[in-house]
Amino acid sequence: MYDRLIYFLKIILSAGLIILLYCSCTTSDIGNQRLSPIKSVFLEKQEDGKQRLVVNGKPYIMLAGELGNSTASDADSMSRLWPKLKTMNINTVLAPVYWELIEKEEGVFDFSSVDILISGARKHNIKLVLLWFGSWKNSMSCYVPGWIKENYIKYPRAQDKNGKAQEILSPFCQSNLDADKKAFARLMKYIREIDKLHNTVIMIQVENEIGMLPDARDYSDSANIAFRENVPAELMDYLKNNSLHPPLVKNEEGSWEEVFGKSLATDELFMAWHYARYANAVARSGKNEYDLPMFVNAALNRPGRKPGEYPSAGPLPHLADIWKAGAPAIDFLAPDIYFINFADWCAKYDLPNNPLFIPETYPNHLNLLYAIGKHNAIGFSPFAIESLEGKPKELLSKSYALISNIQHLITGYQDRKSMTAVKLSDTFRKDTVDFEGYRFRFAHDFSLGWSKEIKEYEQWPETGALVIQLSADEFFVCGTGIVITFENTSENPDLTAGILLDENGYFDQQGNWKVKMTLNGDQTHQGRHLSIPFNAFQINRLKLYRYK
Repeated sequence: MYDRLIYFLKIILSAGLIILLYCSCTTSDIGNQRLSPIKSVFLEKQEDGKQRLVVNGKPYIMLAGELGNSTASDADSMSRLWPKLKTMNINTVLAPVYWELIEKEEGVFDFSSVDILISGARKHNIKLVLLWFGSWKNSMSCYVPGWIKENYIKYPRAQDKNGKAQEILSPFCQSNLDADKKAFARLMKYIREIDKLHNTVIMIQVENEIGMLPDARDYSDSANIAFRENVPAELMDYLKNNSLHPPLVKNEEGSWEEVFGKSLATDELFMAWHYARYANAVARSGKNEYDLPMFVNAALNRPGRKPGEYPSAGPLPHLADIWKAGAPAIDFLAPDIYFINFADWCAKYDLPNNPLFIPETYPNHLNLLYAIGKHNAIGFSPFAIESLEGKPKELLSKSYALISNIQHLITGYQDRKSMTAVKLSDTFRKDTVDFEGYRFRFAHDFSLGWSKEIKEYEQWPETGALVIQLSADEFFVCGTGIVITFENTSENPDLTAGILLDENGYFDQQGNWKVKMTLNGDQTHQGRHLSIPFNAFQINRLKLYRYK
């Protein structure tokens, strides 16, 4: 009996020692870098070089919504809002953290507004992406604390070419950067202390829509001195070895105008580099406390506008190389897409070293399907989500439910050969996609001519679908308002493609496919096509075969 007691005591002591060693590893600091043996939230590089978001060991797609600028400052509004967001099938909320609220007095921090966000999200099983409204928000410095705004000698503003100060902190002032770094580091430390075991906060946006106005660059004294200095060698080396959109280089070394020439484009390159270095330093200070994925977002430039006529020097596609070189602590660049050429902007940000995430956009549910199916987007987030009502809310909620139900398929087949998406409209009524062995011809549901809703529209509304090929002959189709016919493209051209099985259903919580209805006859036009009617939101399991 005594020997057995000693034996169990040894096991308990050994287990305690292991736990103690583990805990010491998770909290030890070396060179200000906080160590953790297991990262619960990170970006994972896949075989095709693309990245995906992993949360608690599983790939994660953010079916998100961003709050309006001031909503998160109202505790009562937030308490009422969480249940509404939950009914919309949202799994992630993008919410601002306001520098002016967390550090009203210099060096005195109040994180009660952060507590409200984290506790509310955690209670409703929703993840958070926190947006740091620090030095800049939509180019301007409106969210910096009052003690910074008032002390413009210590915390100087950017100036236009006439020497007039703007409501924009100059990125060339060390005191501006130091104050931002200190506040952001304290924020990240606080998040780690209260949330590391829960992972409610999964990502951070550093600043918001950085950009220079009304000129292409800052003309303050410090900026002018930097403009005359040599272009940094590290930037020149990056442009030689990694560039995707290389600017025109006239000389290998010299000042910014000597290297790139005298132009507004050069002014913008110069500002982009210094904005990137500033954002990188802020991000690094935060990651030293808590290493979560971090990104910056861009206010996109309108066609035909010159630098200075839009928020210049932000993380725009033509400046991606500058930002990647200058801000390695920033994990990716993200577009806020409010233009109709949604697909074009997605392609510009879907890069080998840059996963696509859309932190702000219109609540277009078909853009959601397109971004995820065509570009492997890690998330989609309409702006002012708390204000969404009526039909747009209904359509987005249904689309989020579809994506949520097949998320395990999406993350399991996220390569270009086995997953894609199409979006159809009045001006683009047909599309064709080749899969291995088959050609899919997509058409708008209204092309059949028997839809009840067709008389209600002068122009055909947008429709679309996401398609995943699971094996040689098996597919899943998710969407609304589409008709698909099939052609054989195998090595034997004499065979014809036919429908073996068409089922409408869903996956249960255990991941088992549950059939709601087996479709045939009139629903498949006697085996000729797969169709999902307009305003129906369905997941169809499809099996094809070939015959002669």
